[in-house]
Amino acid sequence: METTTFDWSCKNTWKQSAKNTAWCLLGCSIGDFGTILFFQLTEIPFPILAIMILAIINGLVTSIILETFILIRQNLSFNKAFKTVRVEVVNNRVVGSPMEPRVAIGEYDADTDTKILRSPTQGVHKIRDALAKTFYKIDPGRIRVISTDTGGGFGVRSKMYLESILCLWASEKLNRPVKWRADRTETFLADTHGRDQVSVLEMAFDRDAKILGMKAETIANVGAYLSDNGPRISTVAGARVAGTVYDVPAIQHSVKACFSNMHPTDAYRGAGRPELCYQMERLLDAGAEVFNIGREEIRRRNFIKPDQLPYTNQMGMVIDSGRFEETMDKALEAADWYGFEKRRSVSAIRGKHRGIGIGYYVEASGGKPSEWARVALDPDGNAKLYVGTYSHGQGHETAFSQILSDKLGIDFENIAFNQGDTSIIPEGNGTGGSRSSQMGGVAVSRAADLVIQKAKKIAAHKIEAAIEDVEFKNGIFSVAGTDLCLSINEVARAAYDPAQMPEGEELGLDEDISYERDTECNFPNGCHICEVEVDPDTGVIKVVSYTAVDDCGVIINPLIVAGQVHGGVAMGLGQALTERTAYDATGQLITASYMDYGMPRADDFPDISVGFNVVPNPSNDLGVKGIGEGGACGAPPAIIGAISNALNITHLDMPVSSEDTWRIIQEQKISESGKIPA
Repeated sequence: METTTFDWSCKNTWKQSAKNTAWCLLGCSIGDFGTILFFQLTEIPFPILAIMILAIINGLVTSIILETFILIRQNLSFNKAFKTVRVEVVNNRVVGSPMEPRVAIGEYDADTDTKILRSPTQGVHKIRDALAKTFYKIDPGRIRVISTDTGGGFGVRSKMYLESILCLWASEKLNRPVKWRADRTETFLADTHGRDQVSVLEMAFDRDAKILGMKAETIANVGAYLSDNGPRISTVAGARVAGTVYDVPAIQHSVKACFSNMHPTDAYRGAGRPELCYQMERLLDAGAEVFNIGREEIRRRNFIKPDQLPYTNQMGMVIDSGRFEETMDKALEAADWYGFEKRRSVSAIRGKHRGIGIGYYVEASGGKPSEWARVALDPDGNAKLYVGTYSHGQGHETAFSQILSDKLGIDFENIAFNQGDTSIIPEGNGTGGSRSSQMGGVAVSRAADLVIQKAKKIAAHKIEAAIEDVEFKNGIFSVAGTDLCLSINEVARAAYDPAQMPEGEELGLDEDISYERDTECNFPNGCHICEVEVDPDTGVIKVVSYTAVDDCGVIINPLIVAGQVHGGVAMGLGQALTERTAYDATGQLITASYMDYGMPRADDFPDISVGFNVVPNPSNDLGVKGIGEGGACGAPPAIIGAISNALNITHLDMPVSSEDTWRIIQEQKISESGKIPA
């Protein structure tokens, strides 16, 4: 089945469709009206019906010629190329495998006729609406979904699974709670998988190693049947970043989604973007080789320059901020890129092959374009914070409370954080696509602004001042040029006393907001550099150094952000080196436990050097971009590039095992000596 990158909700897709339609109409118009005009000017006697038929034919012919010319121009980049490269890459199938297997508890409250589901998920409202609209066909208010601490999501927890439906159904039939819990093998078998793409890639360059264009033909294995977002991940979601951070004048991106006897694939950390970043970085490494220039140099020549921003890529996405060359330079310096040869010599003395690799990524973060938040202050000045996002390891309870504490000037400890319960949170789009800080965080900030606006009215009323003269800073309302002031705690107490409230104002300081994003996506990016050593006798690969310099916009909590980088790199390393999802010929999964599936361990990692090049995002109040998926984008090309460099080869497929590298080394020895090694 061939799919296109069409998304009914994507504005840029409609824009491109409109452009194509306009070209078609222009061609038809030229041929059609041109024919009629010809007969009017020449006054050649000809039957009107015949003129109209001729006009239609000429319109069609002209349209075909015009569209053919456009297609030819799209291929000119390869026709006039000085050099081209061709690469075949594999993005291997991986299993999400969160720390805690899935669980579902169904309950039925007969008194209120309410169905209650307790299950770890990345978005309770999505699950509630799916249950209400698709399965039960009832008012969503009659279903309550609760999600507490989850233990990792990675995209696999964003789906509706059948076990949840069955638990709810059984609990109502039995009038008692019903619980289901997966064992580890069941998570391997039944949770959606990720990636699983094979791509043939081509890139055209001019004499200066500047990119003229690229082609990508991908076959994506979507499994035995379609999952929630299965085909969208390999098409629309990934294609958004085709070209990544490079100025690519022309892109041809084709995806064929195929059915198989394997489990369905769906969103997995990065959701299509790591695959596209991997493709681009492997192409550039190949380009550096044919031009005999440094891998950092070919990237430097092709980066989108600061004066080109905002930059609209060939897929219609507007990259609005970033200093890509500067970010790479920071990573090169932190990793001591130009001192590598000295370290390689030291490794060679020890009998090891040492290699270094680089991977630059861009992410299209944002997810759903709206998010809800509520801020409520009680008479004692304590705050309750309600958010429609959902934290499953990202630390929202900390970061969002920081935002609120800074805004209102109240103690962090006096903020009660609430999430993951549809009975107290009426709407929300959950967490996925690194959207939470830029959506939920901004919603929290704007809800706090509404609280401050109302509080200013109350403060102005109490101190008998004009509202426009009241200032708010660090939790204090004051009147400029006077000593009149009130704390936010004093205003909060007044907000619940009718005698102290301005006429017409409702009691309380309780505000909520549904924030709508103006942009399609935000674009966090970064440069990751990896060094490896390979033991030629055993093929064992050791990651000896890893450096990440990311631009995730303004950083709210550095410790949380660093943890997200570590987590993303860990998943990228797993994909590159250890995680092989294997089926036998009958469709039986044979890597269905940690005895068979290579989940990376702590001893597989060096200390990860984390750095940042902060370029504030101009499209939201906080200047944030997102960071949760960057490591999964940057790590695979950096690691595979490092191993390729260590072995002096151009092609490797993920995951690369010790056996793979050992066989390559043995083949090299045979090629060099003509003899089979002893």
